[in-house]
Amino acid sequence: MRNFGKITIGELLDRIAAMYPDNDALVYPDRGLRYSYEQFRQVCDRFAKGLLKLGVEKGGHVAIWATNVPEWVIAQFGCPRIGAVLVTVNTNYKVFELEYLLKQSDSGTLIMIEGTKTSSYIKMIYELCPELNHCEPGRLNSARLPLLRNVIFVGEKRYPGMFTWEDVMKMGEDVADEELAARRALLDADDVITMMYTSGTTGFPKGVMLTHDNLISNACGVAECMNFSQADRLCIPVPFFHCFGCSLGTMTCVVSGATMVPVEVFDPRKVLEAVEKERCTAVHGVPTMFIMELELLEREKFDTSSLRTGIMAGSPCPIEVMKKVIKVMGAREITITYGQTESSPAITMTRTDDPLDYRVSTVGRALPGVEVKIVNPETGEEVPRGVQGELCARGYNIMKGYYKMPEATAAAIDKDGWLHTGDLATMGENGYCNITGRLKDMIIRGGENIYPREIEEFLYTHPKVKDVQVVGVPSIKYGEEVMAFIQLKEGCTLTQEEVQEFCKGKIANYKIPRYVAFVDSYPCTASGKIQKYKLREMAIEMLGLQEAAKVQTA
Repeated sequence: MRNFGKITIGELLDRIAAMYPDNDALVYPDRGLRYSYEQFRQVCDRFAKGLLKLGVEKGGHVAIWATNVPEWVIAQFGCPRIGAVLVTVNTNYKVFELEYLLKQSDSGTLIMIEGTKTSSYIKMIYELCPELNHCEPGRLNSARLPLLRNVIFVGEKRYPGMFTWEDVMKMGEDVADEELAARRALLDADDVITMMYTSGTTGFPKGVMLTHDNLISNACGVAECMNFSQADRLCIPVPFFHCFGCSLGTMTCVVSGATMVPVEVFDPRKVLEAVEKERCTAVHGVPTMFIMELELLEREKFDTSSLRTGIMAGSPCPIEVMKKVIKVMGAREITITYGQTESSPAITMTRTDDPLDYRVSTVGRALPGVEVKIVNPETGEEVPRGVQGELCARGYNIMKGYYKMPEATAAAIDKDGWLHTGDLATMGENGYCNITGRLKDMIIRGGENIYPREIEEFLYTHPKVKDVQVVGVPSIKYGEEVMAFIQLKEGCTLTQEEVQEFCKGKIANYKIPRYVAFVDSYPCTASGKIQKYKLREMAIEMLGLQEAAKVQTA
């Protein structure tokens, strides 16, 4: 395993820039942007100095709400240079979710773009902080977000109360190298440097605290499994706010001296164009992304002959899709990674030289330096090989905990340091694992983790809804879709369309139920506990999803 020892992300970037100064670090083909590692190090320094000038302290929380724009990567590697904690915001969030995250994370600075095709971030931030309209940049005093001071806008326009990205970069020019060095002398590899929010069974997201060492060491392990080097060029269409994008993606490139080729917003054509134009040797994606790329390749020709490897992960990987990626796209050494945000994220992974059968039908074996065991969820005892149980992991990759949630942390990590994933799995004699189900009832739709409780809590606010149960149902395209089983109050009527309309603009689009059924009762155990697996079975029959339910995954 690559071993840098225990270093900070700032030290890592310095070392890589010294080793491969002229290698392409960050490339956006459609923007004409191309930074070498030395140029990238310099631009990250300028941004870090700008944050110093803004008064961002060591341990200060800087939230970023943006698609895969270049500034995201600069913030990811610039913040750690002064010990600022990067807080990632899901690009699909609406006002309710944004307010919760910014408040719970104690963020003092927010970096944001204008928005996406379906959401105006500008409109939302002014709704949340109307005080921005009348304050000087850096002087926000918000009633709803009392700790938020700085809003940094990424773009050409100038909005009331906000700095522009360029303002911050210019501020950095006044800060001496010695001032930056003095701050960096205070930093430690075990400091928390990133907080990523993951939905919880309580219905509210939890801030996963990850350190410099968590992220660097995990990326080193992943790079080793992919046989990654400075000669590789990785196309990254998965969102940076997910650990898939910023840990398995950008961080894995940087520990290797490899080239990052991000796609700002996923589009199968843009991915294939980037692979062709930049001769990418690797591409990441959730199964849904690969399915859409393969569909486009059936209709049009793109040169993907440079591809060698990459990672398919984020939701269960259909075996047939893996085989097609190898055969049609030429990614003969494609790998599967399994993990979760709490483990930085990789726990197990297939290797590029594994036999094909292992690479398409399992989630691999433990990463170097990570321990994995399968336990009986009732007793906590380890089960024999081949027997299903809960997958637990321990090692350098396990989070420091959930921010300001000690009870949730204690529930996830036991006294011996084992992270309980909540996923059911089997392990073969050779250590290779298969994920067989979930203890929790989380839904994974196209790589997005969705907790039914969060949607249920929201739908309970509808005046006509008496009770609601949300389950995941099989989908060939997305792996799973959201379905709501609703009991209505007496004398009330409601349609699927009305339920979906009620959700629009209030919860993220991917959480809006694709299907809605109205029922009088739910299947229950003798003790009255609702059996969600039976609701799922009912849905498969009701919607004719038998084919989707048969899709084999690793």
